[in-house]
This record gives sequence, C-alpha cells and structure tokens, in this order.
Amino acid sequence: QVQLAESGGGLVQPGGSLRLSCAASRSIFDWKTMGWYRQAPGKQRELVAAIAGGGLTHYADSVAGRFTISRDNTKNTVYLQMNSLKPEDTAVYYCKADTVAGGYWGQGTRVAVSS
Repeated sequence: QVQLAESGGGLVQPGGSLRLSCAASRSIFDWKTMGWYRQAPGKQRELVAAIAGGGLTHYADSVAGRFTISRDNTKNTVYLQMNSLKPEDTAVYYCKADTVAGGYWGQGTRVAVSS
C-alpha cells in the first residue's frame, strides 16, 4: 500500500503563487508517472500536470507556462509550483501516482484564488 499526502494549499490572491507538495510513503524512483489533478465544484476531475520517470512533463493548456511540475526522488516528493494564479484555478488538487502495481490517489489539498 502506498500513501500520498498533499500539502501547500490555501487562499491566495489573483496573480499570486503557491507550491503544492505530494509526499509518498515510499520511494518513487521507479514509478511510471506522477501527476496533479484538480476538481472544481460541479466539474469533473481534470489532469493539470504530469511527470514521467524520465522527467518528461505534460501540462494542460490552461496552466502551461504558469505551472511547473517537478519531482525529488531523494525526498519521495512531487511538487507543483503554481504562478500567476487565476480565480479559475480554484479547486481541490489531488496527487496521483501510477505504478506497476496500480494507481494511487492522495486526499487532496484545497486551493482558493480570490481577492
């Protein structure tokens, strides 16, 4: 069993920044992909950003150029740096790990962008 714990969410003004962290309960160096998803009220969960084991990254069009995903295998942690935040970025953000044994989700961290 793998546990993922997100942190770093909160309330921020438009144009501000936040960095989300996803700490895994065990080593992530051999995991296939780790990603950040978000779910806004009344909407489906969507992929925000993903990073593969080799470092290849993918971003949703809505966040490309503003968000950066990274991973630190020594700390078993994946990060999502979010800059130039907009009200439409308001959502619960979830971390997901895709491993050879299956997919695992964290419990989510809430991000609210409002003035």
